[in-house]
Parts: sequence; structure tokens; C-alpha cells
Amino acid sequence: MNDLPKFDFASYFKALAATVASRGANWKIVSEATGVSQTTLSRMARGRQPDAESLTALSAWSGLDPVQFTSVPRLKAEPLALVGKLLREDKNLDAQGADALEAIIHAAYNQLRRT
Repeated sequence: MNDLPKFDFASYFKALAATVASRGANWKIVSEATGVSQTTLSRMARGRQPDAESLTALSAWSGLDPVQFTSVPRLKAEPLALVGKLLREDKNLDAQGADALEAIIHAAYNQLRRT
């Protein structure tokens, strides 16, 4: 039995198309804004799923969260799972600094967390 979440691509693509229409855009504009080729967008219109990079770019452009189109309820992310992401978004830190801070936070968390 496969318990992996199922992605409802048809619903995602309909929501994406609605976003394109509501912004008064067209697929060429979407392609230019996201870097996703017009060929990929055309294939998506025919039901083919994009690769992860294209899905990510389209989701960032549209504001759609792919997790909302899965068959499993959305779980709240663990705070420690988000630490590295947030540190890497800080323009005052380079990758080495973000790694160092992340290690410090993880070590402190492991010492202080309730068991």
C-alpha cells in the first residue's frame, strides 16, 4: 500500500490558470517571469506535470502552495526545520555564518528541549 501523498495536478493547474487570468497575464509573460519554458507550460496544459524546479518557480510567481493540492492534511512545520532557511535568507550572513548559527541553535535546542 502506498501512503505517499498524491498531488492533484489538475486542480493546481486550474488555480494557476485562474491566477494568470486574474492578473491579466498570458503564458508568455509567465514564462518570461518564471524562467519556465513555454514548452513546459504547454505540456502542463495537456496534463503533464512539471519538474520540481518549474513547479517551484510557478508557485513562487503565483503564490500557490503546492502542499494545499495534496491528499494529506497540511502539518505544521517543525521550528528547527525552518531555522536554516531563515538564516540563509538573512542578507547579513554568508553560508558559513548561517551554518555556524544553525549548529549553535540546534545544540542549544537539544540541551533545553523538554523530553
